[in-house]
Amino acid sequence: MATPVNSLDLAKGIEVMVAEAGDCVTAQWSARHLAATTGFAQECAEEIALVVAELTSNLLKHAGRGVLTLRRVEHGGQAGMEIETKDHGPGMTDVEQSFADGYSTKGTLGYGLGTVNRLMDEVDIRSMPGSGTQIVCRRWMQHRREPSMHGPWDVGVMTRSRRLAPENGDAFIVKRQGGELLAGVIDGLGHGAPAQTAALAAQHFVEKHAELPLEKIFVGVSRACRGTRGVVMALVRFYSQTRLAFASVGNVEGRVWGSETRIPLVARRGILGVGEARAHVEELTWDPRWLLVLHSDGLRAHWQWDDFPGIGRDPAKVVAARLMRGLANEADDATVLAVRCEAP
Repeated sequence: MATPVNSLDLAKGIEVMVAEAGDCVTAQWSARHLAATTGFAQECAEEIALVVAELTSNLLKHAGRGVLTLRRVEHGGQAGMEIETKDHGPGMTDVEQSFADGYSTKGTLGYGLGTVNRLMDEVDIRSMPGSGTQIVCRRWMQHRREPSMHGPWDVGVMTRSRRLAPENGDAFIVKRQGGELLAGVIDGLGHGAPAQTAALAAQHFVEKHAELPLEKIFVGVSRACRGTRGVVMALVRFYSQTRLAFASVGNVEGRVWGSETRIPLVARRGILGVGEARAHVEELTWDPRWLLVLHSDGLRAHWQWDDFPGIGRDPAKVVAARLMRGLANEADDATVLAVRCEAP
């Protein structure tokens, strides 16, 4: 059994040879201690220790032995922690499928990589059948920014399940932090409980990892939705009243009112959680006088702003209500989200 390292070793990183169950305990202790000394709150330190428990368990189950390394990392002034495992085991034939809860090639409960993905901000895997596996994951300390119910944006959302259905397969995101706004619409494939399970898995990941760049959020959501029916999703991050980033995979509709020229809100084809679906992030200049609308395919796609006279002057909640009332299909779950800058 390896011996817990002291604080002097922590500055250089911690390496634990994992060959028996006792080494897993040592690795968890070391991870918890390094997380605490790095500045993570106790709850975060326990989550990091849980990730180490999953990864070291995998080393024993799937490779027989391996090496775990813990490091402090820093990027762009942001501190974090990196966990790396290496083994010379049989490797994985399908890396992305290993993120599905319950997926295993050993008849066990699974690799546990779904848990790793949910609790870490970044997960990179290199694996080839017969050549072993290297996993590197990172958790970043979040900026101490208080969530706010107020800000320069007026946001309105309406969502409902299809007629007489108890479960809603749609979900949405509205998260204000500091001077930024993250908003989006998620649509689980199909209807009923399976669609709702997929949508909630995506929503939970986005809410927990809202500070990540959009492209990394989409990668994490795709992995979080492995083993579900999958989702389509559009996200927008307003950095300010004049600048935003937009990304979409699937058929969530995005439209802008008020611009004299067409604003390209391009969606990539695909389904998050099924196959390789990657988002393309567009950085756009924004005019505070414009209105943004995102909606799932539970609303009719072929409509014009002229169908709703005066909508450009309505508050965001009124915009969402008018579009839901005028365009929703009772046979499908439906969600519409509207964002505009509040009047100064």
